[in-house]
Amino acid sequence: MDDALDRVLDARSATLLAGQLDVHTVGDLLRHYPRRYADQGQLTPIADLAAGEDVTVVAEVRKCGSRRMQRKNGTIQHAVIWDGTRELDLTFFNQRHLPEVLTPGRKALFAGRVTRYGKARTLQLTHPRYQLLDGDADQLAEFARPLIPVYPATKDLPSWTIQLCVRQVFDVLDDPTDPLPPSLRAAHRLPELGAALRAVHRCDDRAQIATAQRRLKWDEAMAVQLTLARRRQEASSRPAPACPRRDGGLAAAFDSVLPFTLTAGQREVGELLAAELAGEHPMNRLLQGEVGSGKTVVALRAMLRVLDAGRQAVLLAPTEVLAAQHARSLRAMLGEHGRAGELGSAEQATRIVLLTGSLPARDRKRALLDVASGAAGIVVGTHALIQDRVSFADLGLVVVDEQHRFGVEQRDALRARAADGTSPHVLVMTATPIPRTVAMTVYGDLEVSALRELPSGRSPISTTVVPVGEKPGWLDRVWRRITEEVAAGRQAYVVCPRIGGADAVGEDTADEDAAGEDGERPPLAVLDLAPRLEEGPLAGLRLGVLHGRLPGADKDAVMRSFTAGEIDVLVATTVIEVGVDVPNATVMVIMDAQRFGVSQLHQLRGRVGRGSHPGLCLLVTDFPEGSTARERLGAVAATTDGFELAQRDLELRHEGDVLGAVQSGRRSGLKLLSLLRDADLIGQARETAQRLVAADPGLTGHPGLARLAADLLDEERARFLQKI
Repeated sequence: MDDALDRVLDARSATLLAGQLDVHTVGDLLRHYPRRYADQGQLTPIADLAAGEDVTVVAEVRKCGSRRMQRKNGTIQHAVIWDGTRELDLTFFNQRHLPEVLTPGRKALFAGRVTRYGKARTLQLTHPRYQLLDGDADQLAEFARPLIPVYPATKDLPSWTIQLCVRQVFDVLDDPTDPLPPSLRAAHRLPELGAALRAVHRCDDRAQIATAQRRLKWDEAMAVQLTLARRRQEASSRPAPACPRRDGGLAAAFDSVLPFTLTAGQREVGELLAAELAGEHPMNRLLQGEVGSGKTVVALRAMLRVLDAGRQAVLLAPTEVLAAQHARSLRAMLGEHGRAGELGSAEQATRIVLLTGSLPARDRKRALLDVASGAAGIVVGTHALIQDRVSFADLGLVVVDEQHRFGVEQRDALRARAADGTSPHVLVMTATPIPRTVAMTVYGDLEVSALRELPSGRSPISTTVVPVGEKPGWLDRVWRRITEEVAAGRQAYVVCPRIGGADAVGEDTADEDAAGEDGERPPLAVLDLAPRLEEGPLAGLRLGVLHGRLPGADKDAVMRSFTAGEIDVLVATTVIEVGVDVPNATVMVIMDAQRFGVSQLHQLRGRVGRGSHPGLCLLVTDFPEGSTARERLGAVAATTDGFELAQRDLELRHEGDVLGAVQSGRRSGLKLLSLLRDADLIGQARETAQRLVAADPGLTGHPGLARLAADLLDEERARFLQKI
């Protein structure tokens, strides 16, 4: 499986496979699975053809010519082929080189649908696929199979070339050693690897192909689950900074002055976290919950238990705006208990320090000293916290907000900062709910808790799609609605997909999975829309602008002004997607809403309805009804249940966006496994992996399984799994 392709194939094929499909070894090629199977049938004599059939014929070229189209630009190529029984016409479009390729006397394979044309209703193949033949009988037989595999291909590397390359590999190489133990194969009725690979590439029975695919999915599921089980085992084997409960401490003082009642879910998760923080091994837990479900309060109560044990806690946020918001929120919630060293502070108060990359030098130096000395009990910041020069006095807990913005290597960099060789506890939070199978696969090294109940006092949010393509007048009503809310003393957000000007690639823009469906106009930008609104429909209102290219101090100033009610309408990018909490904001207008993913729209919508007044979210789009984009927006408008939307999001998105190159930046080893369809299989693989790793952490007794995990899921891909 590790053999280089140039040892088996000709140099040109090997070079094309490597350059265009990132296929370098025999194993890569055999795991380049067909995406479907065409019912081509046996080679059909031309004399037996009937209109409407999908056929494959092998024939000799009689003639081939080219002419210009009469009514529009372009060319038509017409060829005549003969198979010894009858002639057949072929029609191609804009293939000027074709007469030089389909020369008289040349034999080729032609595949396509038979149609009729002209008054005589003559049979023809229109723009058929073709493969030139060299007279090899085996080559002809390969394309006469009842099921023809259709591979992901390129212009220079068509599916049938890949098919011939696969056949050549099978002809010259023996079956690979099977990594799955015979007992596991028998327990789950799985065929051997060699038989499964041959069936998935060259079998003519769909039932056998399905059995082979199930076996290959097991390989992928085991690779993922073995890797994550070993991570769990490694994490649990390290000592943790024990943080037992303490009566009369800061945590108890905070609970005694809470101005609201915790939900049942918040209390339950809080007890679980307290028990794990007191343990001898590091806590590694994912806390997922609805937008506004109170995850920050749960995290703060956990941080206070760590402070009661004499240690520090870190809250890592993905953006400076969110980090500053968190610091303000924590100070507000703690009150006198969060102002150590200040007048009016409580006796056992702590200090909260904000550490971001844009802090002025003097403030940064002071913050670093507070962190290193232990004067700061809670440290809030961005990736600046990960830099080597940031040292902690005694780090006990790392809270990571919005895990999908961070990689595991960033999380591990903070883990390494604990004292005395211990590994700090880790609490990962996400406001993007995750379906069970995604969590089981992507966050398989973390225990998962969920907050489904919203705290009392949260107002309802209604969501409406504004189809300006069909009803352009509705946009005027959108701006009037904002004006009405502002007149009533409330505030609004207007979100755009882009900043404008020379946007940095990937800078607080809409999700890539939702972008690119239109190619006709650029997406709306903050710097373009804000002045148009200020001079037009929102004239007289106080507008503010917020985006990722603003200096940190300016971002903070804008958010402070908006929070204080000094700005009526905030025109922003997705920099306000998470964590921003302004209870007086009641309207969220999302322009070019089709450019955002389902989960991101749900996140943005969660910025309103946070106070006593109902929230309104308006999804503005010019995409027509019936399009995939409108289906996505309709799903968001139909429910405010983030867990239901997460499942819907997974159904609408290509799973490669979850497990593939879009997120990882490179080719993923997972080709067949479906998070939606293969939930039971994933669960079985997880149980099996946990049992194997518990008995043999290094998999020394199972070298095949160790190799499977390394081959299908190398370390870089394993790290990518945790960036979702």
